Amino acid sequence: MIKSLLHMTAPLREDLEIAYHDLGPQEEAPRAALVAGLHGNELNGMFVVARLASFLKGLLSTSGKMRLASRVLLIPSVNVFGMNTRQRLWPFDNTDINRMFPGYDQGETSQRIAAHLFKATEKAYYRLDFHSSNLHFEEIPQVCLFQPTQKERESAFHFGFPAIIEQKPDKIISTTLGSAWKSKGGENFVIQAGYAGGLQPHYCEVLFEAVIRFFIRAGIMTGCALAEREQESHYFGIDQSVSVHSECAGVFVPKLEVGHWVRKGELLGFLYDGFEGTLRSEVKAPASGLLGGLRHHPLIFEGDLMTRVLTLPK
Repeated sequence: MIKSLLHMTAPLREDLEIAYHDLGPQEEAPRAALVAGLHGNELNGMFVVARLASFLKGLLSTSGKMRLASRVLLIPSVNVFGMNTRQRLWPFDNTDINRMFPGYDQGETSQRIAAHLFKATEKAYYRLDFHSSNLHFEEIPQVCLFQPTQKERESAFHFGFPAIIEQKPDKIISTTLGSAWKSKGGENFVIQAGYAGGLQPHYCEVLFEAVIRFFIRAGIMTGCALAEREQESHYFGIDQSVSVHSECAGVFVPKLEVGHWVRKGELLGFLYDGFEGTLRSEVKAPASGLLGGLRHHPLIFEGDLMTRVLTLPK
């Protein structure tokens, strides 16, 4: 069933509708809510949630053993106008919807969007918020946790992602959807993979399979078995992430891809002078661990984040 989260009029264009899929038994509270597209240039989550909607509708229309046992809400795109215009922020006033929670239903447009989204999803027990990294930095598929409960730590392994990362809460995080959900209990997960501004199909496949795996383990989908995974999931605590920032400007040429296990001092890439073409520096792993993030855009300014290595406990 397709429902409307919010209907809005807009100057110089047709009305805007934030639509979502409400699937499964309507007589019960939602078991899971999946949200994507809070930022208009993050396409991986939008594509995955839309594909999931199509897949789950297929289950509902057939009589096979595999079935959707619980009610699920799927919102592929919240910032529909930003996605239409290929912009990260809400285009009318350049506000970040994911800095407006829990929202205000009598406020500005982005505050009203946040309020309606929060109200629609707060009763779900499992809540998933999908994101990509920014335009310049690529992230490994991961679950991000903020002040997690023990149940959230345990359930995070159900996705089968290579990395589960616990992060420190800060003032910015406190205004996001993921943080607002925490006040309503349940289990809350921020899912992140790839980079903004484009679609990375290989990451989308990882995300899609991870959500199906989670649904099976959570009992949301029944009548199907899980395939064995080749990669182990690792939990990285607050102090298990080491970042490298550039000491000078230049052109960054990576040698490895995210997802590799590296040793301390291993060569990750090169930084060249953009005019002379000479080698300015070698970028090396600051510690041994999993290469969780790597600079995607080649143009580097002094102080830019170049790489992030996730380290295992000693």
